[in-house]
Amino acid sequence: MSSTPPSLPPHISFLTASLGGIGGWCVVHPFNSIAVRSSLASTSGTPFNLSSVIKSEGLGTLYKGLDAGCYRQLVYAGARFGLYEDFRDRLHVIRGKTDFGSRLITGGAAGGCAAYLSCPMEVCVVRMSNDASLPLNERRNYKGVFDAFKRVTKEEGVTTFWRGSTPFVQRAVMVGCFQVATYDELKNTYARLLGQVKNSLPNVFVSAMTSGLIYSAVTMPLEATKNRMAGQKPGKDGKLPYTGTMQTIAKVTKTEGFGGLYKG
Repeated sequence: MSSTPPSLPPHISFLTASLGGIGGWCVVHPFNSIAVRSSLASTSGTPFNLSSVIKSEGLGTLYKGLDAGCYRQLVYAGARFGLYEDFRDRLHVIRGKTDFGSRLITGGAAGGCAAYLSCPMEVCVVRMSNDASLPLNERRNYKGVFDAFKRVTKEEGVTTFWRGSTPFVQRAVMVGCFQVATYDELKNTYARLLGQVKNSLPNVFVSAMTSGLIYSAVTMPLEATKNRMAGQKPGKDGKLPYTGTMQTIAKVTKTEGFGGLYKG
């Protein structure tokens, strides 16, 4: 039986993953804002045009919701990678080996847990990023992440923070499988096929790019579903337009075509 692979203490894994997630989010947040606004543009009846948005609102509009995004990464990135390593090592002790199946299972489980824990922050990110695109009388005008928390709790109830949690968790499970797990596996594959040194810069770069491309293509419909469910408001009849993952996917596909799930 092979020995248990060495691992960092759990609190170090969580801390480094959280700090790395926050640092990365500061760079990608504008792109996430573009993706969210492009994905939700059809719900407001206004086509999304990036140059027009920047011209009318300024470049800073793409950074709205950054504080919520950083808090989200504090929980999501830390829990996703921290739990993944913990789950993986615990399963290694039980099975005596760590193979692709182990990475797939533990990556998906860690991703789902992390998503559920960070769902309140995800709702804040979606709403704050997209608020400026709504008609003036429909904007929420949150002053920040803590104001968003306070108002959502008071005006809509705590359960609103988990509106869209189902597609978010489903997507996170798939991200865990296709990104975290495949990234780990791809490092071994590229090292073997291309003669790279595992964990070297070229090895990490091509593995991360490949796994990112795979998970983005596979999970985009769930991302679009999550955005619509998290950012929606009741219609004139008092009912929410989106009530579940499959209902949202079916409704978007029927009204906008399947491509509507890939906007952004």
